[in-house]
Amino acid sequence: MDIGIGLPAAIPGVSGPSIIEWAIQAETGPFSSVSLIDRLVYPNHEPLITLAAVAGATQRVRLVTTVLLAPLRNPGVLAKQAATLDSISNGRLTLGLGVGGREDDYLASPAQFKNRGRRLDQQLETMKRIWAGEPAGNGAGAVGPPPVREGGPELLIGANSPRAMARVGRWADGFMSGGGGAEGAKQSYEAARRSWQDAGRSGQPRLVAGAYFALDEDAKSRGTDNIMHYYGEPLGPMISGSMPDTPDAVRSMISAYHDAGCDELILWPTIPDFDQVSRLGEII
Repeated sequence: MDIGIGLPAAIPGVSGPSIIEWAIQAETGPFSSVSLIDRLVYPNHEPLITLAAVAGATQRVRLVTTVLLAPLRNPGVLAKQAATLDSISNGRLTLGLGVGGREDDYLASPAQFKNRGRRLDQQLETMKRIWAGEPAGNGAGAVGPPPVREGGPELLIGANSPRAMARVGRWADGFMSGGGGAEGAKQSYEAARRSWQDAGRSGQPRLVAGAYFALDEDAKSRGTDNIMHYYGEPLGPMISGSMPDTPDAVRSMISAYHDAGCDELILWPTIPDFDQVSRLGEII
């Protein structure tokens, strides 16, 4: 099982240069990828722009959105942005997509909230067509550049509803679990495999998960404040309460996800201190 590390780009007050330095340190460590989550109404850094900057500072690690809220964006523009980032990074982009559950993000975009799932289905169809080099729509030609990976960047779907799972088999290369711990991920993985089989796909979907960490008591205390600021009630206490803060607890969590069938576990930081990168690397 691969281990990725999140970027501290969603932590309020973190600077742009420190995000780049974090990625450079991750590049020299044992991590398979760097990633970041997406919000609009929050003082986080926008994922695709941030990963483009990270692409120029790294050469090895994959660049992952965990996950990007696609319905906030225009599908043609998003397809071009993703293909551009994939090209700039020499094929290192993994595009995790979801719809999110916060209506204020949609009000700020602005975009319709109630039909966001249907819009994602339409976006996936449009983006796949663009990445295949086909005309973008009636009266519109092809949109470049072509992505490095034939058919488009590696695509993950994040969410657990039946409709979201159907997207895994129809459109995606895999599934991204972002909550519920290792046991919840295991159940989601079974549903993702069924979706893959129902769609008549060969092979297996790539199964990814994300979880928070904070190494030492002070980090957990500060990290809990950041988790609460981001998620609020009732999710904040649930997430922070299960967050590992010792090397043994992190190892135990990694083992649990491995046993659940996870192909890559991405560990998101809750504080921006650089020692969290090196300490996590030593555990791995």
